[in-house]
Amino acid sequence: MTHGNNAKSLPQILAALAAAGGALVAGTVLGWSSQIETELVTNDKYGFDISEEQFSWFSSITNLGAGFMCIPTGYLCGLIGRKFTLLGLAIPLILGWSLVTFANENGMILAGRFFLGMGSGGFCVAAPMYTGEIASKNIRGTLGSFFQLMITLGILVAYILGAYCSLFVYNIICFVLPFIFIITFAFMPESPRYLEAETKAALQRLRGDSYDITAELNELKSEDEKSKNENVNAFAALGKKVGIKSLFIGLGLMFFQQLSGINAVIFYSGSIFKDANTGMSMTICTIIVGIVQVVATFVSTLIVDKAGRKLLLIVSAVSMAICTICLGVYFYMQKQDEESVKDIAWLPLASLILFICMFSIGFGPVPWLMMGELFSHEIKSIASSLCGTTNWMLAFIVTKAYGPLKDGIGGGPVFWIFSGISLIGGVFVFLATPETKGKTLAEVQAHLEGSSANKSNPQKLKRTTIFVKYLKSVYFFYFKLFV
Repeated sequence: MTHGNNAKSLPQILAALAAAGGALVAGTVLGWSSQIETELVTNDKYGFDISEEQFSWFSSITNLGAGFMCIPTGYLCGLIGRKFTLLGLAIPLILGWSLVTFANENGMILAGRFFLGMGSGGFCVAAPMYTGEIASKNIRGTLGSFFQLMITLGILVAYILGAYCSLFVYNIICFVLPFIFIITFAFMPESPRYLEAETKAALQRLRGDSYDITAELNELKSEDEKSKNENVNAFAALGKKVGIKSLFIGLGLMFFQQLSGINAVIFYSGSIFKDANTGMSMTICTIIVGIVQVVATFVSTLIVDKAGRKLLLIVSAVSMAICTICLGVYFYMQKQDEESVKDIAWLPLASLILFICMFSIGFGPVPWLMMGELFSHEIKSIASSLCGTTNWMLAFIVTKAYGPLKDGIGGGPVFWIFSGISLIGGVFVFLATPETKGKTLAEVQAHLEGSSANKSNPQKLKRTTIFVKYLKSVYFFYFKLFV
């Protein structure tokens, strides 16, 4: 048997899809509020008053719950394993949907949404970690992209249910989804990188009975022995140069994902469709946006192992920057003189669709995919947790800061800020982010520790280090600006 070529893909695909089932649930959490604001604020569907301010917190408090849960999730992944952590994350989701479904006061909805955020945030740490560890190097990109694909699918499901189902039926369907996840994922194997005595059996099950796992098993054992010989705990490993570098890359990807302008673009989608004279209702417009996200993310899953992570991220960043520049110009001109933009009503609509497509093939799925690839076994739990926490906290900050910022300087300049950040993100990826396509996890670590090419070219390494330091300063500048 030849190592690598005979590994069966189906067991890995099934395991990755089952793990991504939690992302589907998380997607319904994220999309829940989009179609029902009028029902809750104006029509009192719950039977008690809900103000617009309270409703805004129903959306944003999930980010706080998610950020709160990321670090405990990383700890649990190391303590009880990836599989049982993922199964356990269904508990706050079930509790959250119970509170939201049967709420008789605002506090119950807030508490429920916080619990739903906890479950969603936990999945963002554990699922990419699990998928990255079970997948063969030749399909790891595709399987890792399942996570974002299922999130977008969950958001689309929420858009459709919110538009065409009663609130109670909508909530009940969402309540059932975590149970379906438990049933499907319970039969999947644990990550071979977490197991010790059962590593061989788990690896053979994932690769197929006819596949020779010897080389891959030896690689896992070699990494484990290296870790034991060095006797380094997670925090000490995180303090090493390679740990700092991988964490910086992970945090940077999360930063540029959230500050790409995706939330602002979706916020403006209704008015953009209206200005384009499409004649479609907000409900239909929202569903169209959801469909575009799902289709574009699906395309990403098909090409990520061929095109590579780095190319998709760079193309995504540059394209998003161009789109937000166009949106900024349109809204700036509209603010100055509404008549001046009547002939270019197509521009924001085209920019909107292209932006969502480009986000969905690059900065949407790839950062989550790379969370399962960048970190060594010693720091994976804590580093993934820190990246997840950063992502959700930035989501909360951007969501809350966007409105006041738009009112203060206008929609156009806000989009131009996003353009600048996206361009910096493209430079960051080009200079600091490694290509992980086709590499084993051990090879990724070897590359981060210093490839032979970098060692033989100290001048290149020096220039890269200078640019990385520069980008660090830019990162912290923007972080402080938005905090």
